[in-house]
Amino acid sequence: MSDLSDSELLALFRKEDTKQYAFNLLVRQYQERLYAFVRRMVTDHDEAKDVLQNTFIKAWSGLDRFREDARLYSWLYRIAHNESLSHLRRMKRGLFVSDTSVIERLSTSLDSSEHFNGDAIERALQKAIMRLPDKQRAVFTMRYFEEMKYEDMSSITGTSVGALKSSYHIAAKKVEAWLRADQTK
Repeated sequence: MSDLSDSELLALFRKEDTKQYAFNLLVRQYQERLYAFVRRMVTDHDEAKDVLQNTFIKAWSGLDRFREDARLYSWLYRIAHNESLSHLRRMKRGLFVSDTSVIERLSTSLDSSEHFNGDAIERALQKAIMRLPDKQRAVFTMRYFEEMKYEDMSSITGTSVGALKSSYHIAAKKVEAWLRADQTK
């Protein structure tokens, strides 16, 4: 079955007899794109699956109240964004003392993952991205990998377009500097 429009999915979801079916369609329609974003944020495949599962659990419980003033994907992306940041905060608070420890753990996870098969250049890029602060990493990921418009990013993050542009520019400069420094090693 081809992808349904947001309105069609929501209409099916709001009927009790097609609610589960509609939600299954929604998951199939959006899980791959959302997983790619979450995975870039948390790097570990199993943790990314957990974050994505939490995203869809929150979506299930909030979909009845979803107002169609935003695209469904933007709304789901916002949930995934918030869940990813919450997961990273819990990691820092519960398991590690410093940001450096978290970066090292994420980087090690990237190196040892059977689910990440990027070449050396992509691994270097991912490691550089892992060094960014969480919110900057999210902005960089949305813009660079997802090629998202700043207006869409703004509706997801609740941040102004100007601040997002600035954050992306700073993140891109940092990533570029880290990649150049790694090349000279």
